[in-house]
Amino acid sequence: MPSDTSTSTSSTPPPTTGYRALLRNREFAGLYAGLTLTVAASTLSGFALGTLVNRQTRSPFLTAVSMYGATFATVLGALTLMSVADGSRPRRTLLSLQCVSLAGAAAQAVPGLPLAARFGLLAVVGFFQSLETGTRMGLLAEVIPDSAYAPARSLMNITSGGMAVLGYAVGAMLLRHLSPREVFLVATGLTGAGSVVVAATVRERSIRPTRRPGLRQTWTANIALFSHSGRRAVLLNLWVPNGLIVGCEALFISYDPDLASVLLAAGSAGMLLGDLTVGRLLTADRRRRCAFALRLLLAVPYLLFAVHPPVPVVTAAVFVAGAGFAATLPLQEQLLASTPDPVRGQVQGVESAGRMTWQGIGAAIAGGVAQYVTPGTAITALAATSIAVTVLSRPFVARARTVRYFGSPHT
Repeated sequence: MPSDTSTSTSSTPPPTTGYRALLRNREFAGLYAGLTLTVAASTLSGFALGTLVNRQTRSPFLTAVSMYGATFATVLGALTLMSVADGSRPRRTLLSLQCVSLAGAAAQAVPGLPLAARFGLLAVVGFFQSLETGTRMGLLAEVIPDSAYAPARSLMNITSGGMAVLGYAVGAMLLRHLSPREVFLVATGLTGAGSVVVAATVRERSIRPTRRPGLRQTWTANIALFSHSGRRAVLLNLWVPNGLIVGCEALFISYDPDLASVLLAAGSAGMLLGDLTVGRLLTADRRRRCAFALRLLLAVPYLLFAVHPPVPVVTAAVFVAGAGFAATLPLQEQLLASTPDPVRGQVQGVESAGRMTWQGIGAAIAGGVAQYVTPGTAITALAATSIAVTVLSRPFVARARTVRYFGSPHT
């Protein structure tokens, strides 16, 4: 376990794992509120863009990619400049990257913007989004003690799920009365508000590496991260099963346009419940023991799409499956525990970027398959593949628990 040097400063509150105590930490509250507004903006923008593309093209592939296409570019950030997440001025870096997101959201609201330009914006925003996430998570590890990391991530995940529920519901309501362009303007306002909150609450921290961030620094840490099969298996399980199930979600509009917002909200509500239960009520040891079952829960309910169940049944299945996303918490804890302080932001950024990239890959695979079979059949196929990956990689994930990040195995 790496040492937690940040907790020794007088400005850091005593170690705690309670949600209320975490929110009394001004810097955590700022990061939390900023993320909340950012997720709300992203949800509204993604739903508006998916609706716009579906109306114009009627293509399941383009609709799925439009909702999650920005995640494709996150891998470029992870492979090139992710070391900026551990730069000497993370607050300034985070605010600069949020300004890029703000510009991207505003550009989507330009009247008559061609679809090619919209997809180009997704790629640019996705690249910088990966760096933004890595920087935010690096700051998170600085403002709270290690013992509060899982509850903090749980609270953020719960809020993300809750805002997604509200975002899809509000997005569907807004699109009944507003144009997609006007919804993009709402998303722009939320993104700007998130930047203001972070600027007002988070202080600058001169920390981490003595060498300048760049391509060499990024690749050095990435090579060490991927040097052991166990760590690769942890990342595989953080990325691929989730990505394939997000691909299933990307087909909801094609599966049933009128039901899509309900299904998306149900999945987000299930994720909220799962993160609350796993992150707040279970101990670290119990989280670790439940991780495999949760990864199976993530995919198994989607097999029901093969028989086209009634609306209440399919909605309940998506809700239950959403709880399986909580499997990321014990895996993220495992990864953090084996990561030294100087590269925490980069490693968490790589993990997040890979997860988002696989969401884009899952959406593209789902959309491509749905071009030739029904959306329900495509959803079933992706769920079965997710289950296979989880089962086959289980022994390698267990092996990863005995390995340090930059050291020899535990004795």
